[in-house]
Amino acid sequence: MSVREEFDAWAADGRDKGMEERHWHTAKDVLARMPVEAGDTVLDLGTGSGYALRALRETKHAGRAYGIDGSPEMARNARNYTDDPNVGFVVADFDELPFADDSVDHAFSMEAFYYAADPEHTLEELARVLRPGGTFYCAVNYYEENVHSHEWQENIGVEMTRWDRSEYRRAFRNAGFHVAEQDNVPDLDIDIPPAEAFPTDSWETREAMVERYRTYGTLLTVGVVP
Repeated sequence: MSVREEFDAWAADGRDKGMEERHWHTAKDVLARMPVEAGDTVLDLGTGSGYALRALRETKHAGRAYGIDGSPEMARNARNYTDDPNVGFVVADFDELPFADDSVDHAFSMEAFYYAADPEHTLEELARVLRPGGTFYCAVNYYEENVHSHEWQENIGVEMTRWDRSEYRRAFRNAGFHVAEQDNVPDLDIDIPPAEAFPTDSWETREAMVERYRTYGTLLTVGVVP
């Protein structure tokens, strides 16, 4: 199944709003770290419902805000969630970003980068469209060290790239980025029951759930264009 087919189906089922709710737990902390200034042009790779762009417009007063998604249905839904004329959505593959060189100030991606067919080339494309000093904030839950995420591939029909922390740093550098930061952003919003409530339907032990959400959380890699 293609990325477009997979996520068109998700959008048709309304799962884009569920993704927004879950991802917001850590996305809000990542977005708060971004050095976006009033009037900056921002790009959201794998925008889904477009929640990140709405937040950057509301909280940081970003200028033009563009969301890229491979799913026409996702992009259509995202357009319906905002009437902001400075927010636009484009259906495109990550391998060929429809932007001119040095035209974007900052880029963000939450739980989408690993769907890129050629992630190394996607990083090269991001380095191309970002202006000198521009940043790419790449946030993923599906990565090698997070052992609790490994089974996710079995539940989705799209091939995903599972890099470890060092592979992310190496790929960023190979694409021309300086790696300014790499961090685990914990999910502090999800409720973790007391030990006596385990096992639950999803977790055998409280320790495993704590490790998943509080220790591993979301892996954030920040690249800066020289």
